[in-house]
Amino acid sequence: MPTSNYILSIDQGTTSTTAMLVDQQGGVVAQARAELQLDYPRSGWVECDPEQIWQTTQQTIARVLRQTAARAGIMALAITNQRETSIVWDRRTGKAIHPAIVWQCRRTADMCATLKQRGVEELVRAKTGLVLDPYFSATKIAWLLDQVEGARARAERGELAFGTVDTWLLWRLTAGKVHKTDYTNASRTLLFNIDTLRWDEDLLHSLRVPAALLPEVSSSMAIFGMIEAGPLGGIPVAGIAGDQQAAMFGQLCLRAGMAKNTYGTGCFLVLHTGSQRVCSRRGLLTTLVCQPSSTPAYALEGSVFVAGAAVQWLRDGLGLIKTSAEAETAARQVDDSHGVTVVPAFTGLGAPYWDAAARGAIFGLTRGTRREHVIRATLEAIALQVADVAEAMATDTGTQIQCLRVDGGAAVNDFLMQFQADILGVEVERPRCIETTALGAAYLAGLTTGMWQDVAELEAQRTGMRLFSPQMGAEARANKLAQWKTAVQRVR
Repeated sequence: MPTSNYILSIDQGTTSTTAMLVDQQGGVVAQARAELQLDYPRSGWVECDPEQIWQTTQQTIARVLRQTAARAGIMALAITNQRETSIVWDRRTGKAIHPAIVWQCRRTADMCATLKQRGVEELVRAKTGLVLDPYFSATKIAWLLDQVEGARARAERGELAFGTVDTWLLWRLTAGKVHKTDYTNASRTLLFNIDTLRWDEDLLHSLRVPAALLPEVSSSMAIFGMIEAGPLGGIPVAGIAGDQQAAMFGQLCLRAGMAKNTYGTGCFLVLHTGSQRVCSRRGLLTTLVCQPSSTPAYALEGSVFVAGAAVQWLRDGLGLIKTSAEAETAARQVDDSHGVTVVPAFTGLGAPYWDAAARGAIFGLTRGTRREHVIRATLEAIALQVADVAEAMATDTGTQIQCLRVDGGAAVNDFLMQFQADILGVEVERPRCIETTALGAAYLAGLTTGMWQDVAELEAQRTGMRLFSPQMGAEARANKLAQWKTAVQRVR
């Protein structure tokens, strides 16, 4: 391999960890992925072993380095991660006190309900732009401190550390010398004031989280620390962002009005609102986004809990397909869903409903329903959930999304992308590289370390996109949306 400069980007997701080596042309030189096992100890609970997160990160780094001779050219390591997933560990031993509580976990629903009754949600909304929901980190932290014997007292004494997955990996990479996170991850905890860019004392008090637990917070474009040992020893960690903000940066959605949707385990539609912090009236979240400048920038975000996970359910739960790729083939074998509607509310409904009690259902089954109809309806449900969020964004901002940039694993499904364009009535743009989450983190690290000089250099590399233009008529679109909304109301 010729001498060049590279960024090694770690994308630690809900169900897998990916390491990706990116060159100066924005190309993917090498890539490795390792599956992650989730545990479901009770209905609605989701956990993961923090050591497994660290081990899969080490494994994928090693596999990428074995594929190339690029070690000497690696300028920095970047991290992007599943947000909100919460880990608490012993500062002295580095061992977690409990399995990581994953963002999907609903165990603190009752705690959130009690806090709402006390009027805490208004405070949370005003300071964080979020809603009071089990999705976010704060109530997960409080639950851990309450349920693990002695944890609250140890946290108050400064013996324990909290982190989202980025902070956990940074701690391990730096051998416990660095306890930091970035603004985007901090903004998803319910504890971070997105106006002052600081941990908020009122929120810490209301949500019962000791300040001594929390990491230092900095911009996503920063030198966070140096890797201590191993094959990457001495290399800086130079860019960190939560997965959806990293994908936004990877899509170069850096101006107000630009929007992207990531089709991963869940679906995440993010609309850039510039320097304006839009307060949603429709159940959307206001969140910080990565910027190449020090000026804070904001976005509206709609989080759909189940997207790619619905395809996994077709495969692993129902056995209707053997591989995820089969879903597209099956969906194309029928002209429509034959009146079937699937609402994949397996862990409740996210934006714009925020209904933790909702559960999934299949409607419209008849004797003529075939396997292909259920598969098609499941794929359609992914796009219909996105349409709900897009409608809410239009109400909040007074403007329609003009073009949707897409990425994530399920974005390779041409049927899904075409249906998304049809049901939104706008063009859908898919980039050549759909791994824009890892790419966005690499961009952050590369700009920090000088591998790229500015965003214009990155924009010049953005070529080879595929466009999906809407083909569905207005009446058919309206009928499909009405059928969907009726089904959603029936599961609530």
